[in-house]
Amino acid sequence: MIYVNVRGVPVPALGFGTWPMRGRECREGVGHALAIGYRHLDTAQAYENEAEVGEAIRSSSVPRDEIFLTTKVRPGNFARDRARSSALESLDALGTDTIDLLLLHWPNDEVPLEETLESLSGLVEEGAVRHLGVSNFPSSLVERAQSMTDIFCNQVEYHPFLSQTWLLEQARQHGHLLTAYSPIAKGRVLDEPTLVEIGGRHGKNPVQVTLRWLAQQDRVAAVPKASRHEHRVANFDIFDFELSEEEMQVIHGLAHNQRLVDPENGPDWDH
Repeated sequence: MIYVNVRGVPVPALGFGTWPMRGRECREGVGHALAIGYRHLDTAQAYENEAEVGEAIRSSSVPRDEIFLTTKVRPGNFARDRARSSALESLDALGTDTIDLLLLHWPNDEVPLEETLESLSGLVEEGAVRHLGVSNFPSSLVERAQSMTDIFCNQVEYHPFLSQTWLLEQARQHGHLLTAYSPIAKGRVLDEPTLVEIGGRHGKNPVQVTLRWLAQQDRVAAVPKASRHEHRVANFDIFDFELSEEEMQVIHGLAHNQRLVDPENGPDWDH
């Protein structure tokens, strides 16, 4: 495993994403992921699977303190009178005493960012939440959040077809983590000839090449979702090879601003 050191905390550079799994599929998927060796799990209130993630953790033989667990607060819960209580509800659903990383899932223009972060900061002081972060925040909003607290992470869409240069520079400047969701571009990397060619040199498929490309970058982690067990195993099989600097740059060159997650009420992106 490759780890990203974020303010003294080692975070596995490869995690397991759980959207949109629910019910038995989610419980079994998380359980299998932990058995394979994943130690970084990603969920959210909006995924409606926190209870299943928690059940899978408790049913596994992996000690809780070996797992880096992330969940996210719904934008509808950002108001002062809901942020704290909703986070406590997530703790209860997950069946854990502590959330390692609590993210604000999307920006919400209707609630002052200061109000939400102030409400949640008390949970950090109490130890119920170890670190606060954001998700889907453009650089200007990250700066605003950083002015109020030490942001641990910004989780955003990031894959070979979407450059995140500005957010990467920002993460390195402030020392926080950039976590990539949709890291394999919803499967589109499988048909990219450049990734196929690079994979052929290493005996790997384009998904493995993409995940290795992300994991090799400074301050970057990736949380791919895999609903099939064989895909979870294959995704984890990226630590026995290394991409050259030339190969890394070639993959960076594939970016053409292909954003796959762009809701109408989303933020003004950096590009």
